[in-house]
Formats: sequence, C-alpha cells, structure tokens
Amino acid sequence: MDFTLQHTDIHSNARAGLITTDHGVIETPIFMPVGTVASVKAVHFHELRDDIKAQIILGNTYHLYLRPGLDILEQAGGLHKFNGWDKPILTDSGGFQVFSLSANRKLKEEGAYFNSHIDGSKHLFTPENVVDIQRIIGADIMMAFDECPPGDAPYDYAEKSLKLTHKWLERGVKRFDETEGKYGYSQTFFPIVQGCVYPDLRKQSAEFVASLGREGNAIGGLAVGEPTEKMYEMIEIVNEILPRDKPRYLMGVGTPINILEAIERGVDMFDCVMPTRNGRNGMLFTSEGIMNMRNEKWKNDFSPIDINGTSYVDHAYTKAYLRHLFISKELLAMQIASIHNLAFYLWLVGEARKQITQGTFLPWKQEMVTRLGRRL
Repeated sequence: MDFTLQHTDIHSNARAGLITTDHGVIETPIFMPVGTVASVKAVHFHELRDDIKAQIILGNTYHLYLRPGLDILEQAGGLHKFNGWDKPILTDSGGFQVFSLSANRKLKEEGAYFNSHIDGSKHLFTPENVVDIQRIIGADIMMAFDECPPGDAPYDYAEKSLKLTHKWLERGVKRFDETEGKYGYSQTFFPIVQGCVYPDLRKQSAEFVASLGREGNAIGGLAVGEPTEKMYEMIEIVNEILPRDKPRYLMGVGTPINILEAIERGVDMFDCVMPTRNGRNGMLFTSEGIMNMRNEKWKNDFSPIDINGTSYVDHAYTKAYLRHLFISKELLAMQIASIHNLAFYLWLVGEARKQITQGTFLPWKQEMVTRLGRRL
C-alpha cells in the first residue's frame, strides 16, 4: 500500500491524498460503506460502484469467521472472489464486536475468549490468529486486534486495557511480518490507537503506534459513549503525533458533522453503519439537514429527496413516494434510503476533498455543519 499526500488545507489540518492498493486507488478523505457479513445491507454491488461511487468497503473479521467461515472463504479464493467486489476491502479485527459481547467474553493476556452470538459455541481470538484469519479473508487493509474500552471507563481500567492492547499489537505486528498473503496481492496492517478519553493515555498510545512505522494507522475507541467534544479533543491529541505521511483512519465514526469535524483535524478515512442503519429506519441525511421520512409533512411533497441533487437515487423517487413506501413497510424503502444515505456520505467526503484542493475547505465546512444539523 502507498499513500501520497496531495494537499493540506492552509487554515486547518484537513488533507487530501491518494491510497494505492493492488485492488485500486482510493481518494481521501474517504468514507467506507460497512459490509459486515460480505454485503452492504440492502445495496447491490453495482449500486455501490455506479451510483454510490464507493471506492472501498469493509468486512468484519468476527462475523466472517463465524459465517460463512474460513473454509468457505479460502475455497472461494478470499472475500473479493466470494462476494465479487473487485475494489479494495478493509477488515476490522473483530475487537469491537468482542467488546460488545461483554456478557459472553473473557479477556486474558493470551487473547479474548467468547461465545458465538449465533450458536453459543466457544472461540478464542488472539493477536496472532486474528492476523491469520484476515490473511484468509484477504482484505487489502487489515486491523490489529485490540480491546475497545467503553467511553466512560475509569482511568485504571483504561490504563490496564491499553497495556494489554499494546502487548497484543506487538504480537500482531510480529505475526503479520512473518506471514504472507494467500492470493497473490499485497496486504497491509494498521495498528489502532486506544486510550479512552484520557489525554496522557492517548498520547502514549499514539507515540507507541507511530514508532512501529506501519503503512497506515487507526484511531479506535471513540464514539463509544464519550461526549462529542471529548472525541474531537482525542483526535487532535493523536493526530499531532501520528505521522503526516501515513493515512489516518477514525474507526466507526460517525454523523456527517462528526466526519467534517474530524477531516478538519486531519483524519483521512471513515466508516460507520449509520447511513445504512438509520436509512433502514427512515432517517435520511441530506445537504439541507436530516429528514424523518415517516413524518406527515412529506405526504404530498413531490420534490426530489435532496433538492441540491446530492442524491444519486433515481430522481423519480420523491419524498412523498419514499414516505409512502416506509408507511407501507415496503422493502424498497430501505433500499432507496440506504443508497441515498451512502451516496450522500460519499458526496460529502468528495466535496470536502474538492474544497481542500481549492483552499476553501474551512468556510465551506462551517456552512455545511450549520445545514447538516437541521431537522427538516
């Protein structure tokens, strides 16, 4: 993997760059649709490619390991061959999912023991076997196995958790460096900065991660219950330390406003289930604000979903029609809303990139934050 930093905003830390992988080039800043179990919910890949303009998608190690399982994925020739997506893929390590199973997991120095949410079977994730699993999945970008403490974790817990994450990281890096990809293309390995909401722990973690000299770095453990301003503070602390010439990936974030604020602070890559999950529940993100498509006010509104044309959904779909589909519990409603929201997120980061290259990012961002926060 290679990263080229093309532009830096003169008034902020916003950046525009190019990530080059064996499966294609990614223009940053970028949003990555979440394809947890080898599919982006309610969206065809031709829509991801042609309408949404996705450049990279995610898969999840925890879910893919359990189903369809490593044997199937290896027989298929990796996830790209299994699901037919020929552009880059990033896999989360499964650390967040194991963290979410707090009632059904046990953390030890060797790794995390957990029970499957599918059938209750017992499993162990270690820093080493998570690398091996991601080698079999075949992602272009692989993530280190870490522990993700909750946003309100006390200092003692966060400190202990960070020590464990750093030990695991050393073991994961070693395993990655002594193994090779299985399918004839290169893979890269991102460490993850943790440290909860404590500046000294975040600084310590960022310094340790930066010292490893990997091809890219991630910031984890944010948007997990801490106040938004704390999240922004942690991003600023970390990005003062992480190298400028490597891409920075903020994991699991977030709202359109979160993304713009993080871009201003020097983040390059994002993912979140929000556009698809919220879309399936009738919430649409637009350039003018947020719409609840079940509201009565859209009943006879025959205008396009987004008046500024940032929706890549067929413009024959009006607000009134989409509301009708949601009220009728028609499955097409979830598909249209998911495509629209993902297209909007990709439009937003693409427009941010354009504004960065033109030197107009900050005033544009400030105006967009005001508009994006409205409830229509």
